[in-house]
Amino acid sequence: MKGAILSEGEEFFTYMSYVFNAIRGIQKEYNWLITNLEAYPKTPKFIEYVNSDYVWLSGNELTEMVEIEDFQWIWAVLSGFPTSVTKEQVLQYDLPNADEHEGFYQNPITIQHPLAVVEIAPIDSSFVIIISRDDKIVNDFLTSAPLAIDLEVYNNSRK
Repeated sequence: MKGAILSEGEEFFTYMSYVFNAIRGIQKEYNWLITNLEAYPKTPKFIEYVNSDYVWLSGNELTEMVEIEDFQWIWAVLSGFPTSVTKEQVLQYDLPNADEHEGFYQNPITIQHPLAVVEIAPIDSSFVIIISRDDKIVNDFLTSAPLAIDLEVYNNSRK
């Protein structure tokens, strides 16, 4: 498992278009559970998402949403699942929460949802964290966002 954090040097790193470009569009290959969402979209459908406990979207639906309105994400956890994992299976576990997950800030880093392959968490509009069981996703992010830092290195530097 590997993670990265981006907290400086980029103007729009809590906008998902930036993140999706950095991970080279891999989000299309997963289904997504979005929880703990705080944002201020203008599109009525997306406003409904903000007022929901969770949102379940295909990767194509999530990508289309960002293409329609690329709003800033203040808080959220976007958990990506293989398309073979159903929403019913996912909802058997606690919903991820960006504000309460210690696994972002201590090593070894952890993904909150046991069935997720990747989690993306914009935190308080101040930084974005990406953790994945697939190292390639994080390596692509680190390459595309050169000011991003390996999350375990970042956590070690805070001690």
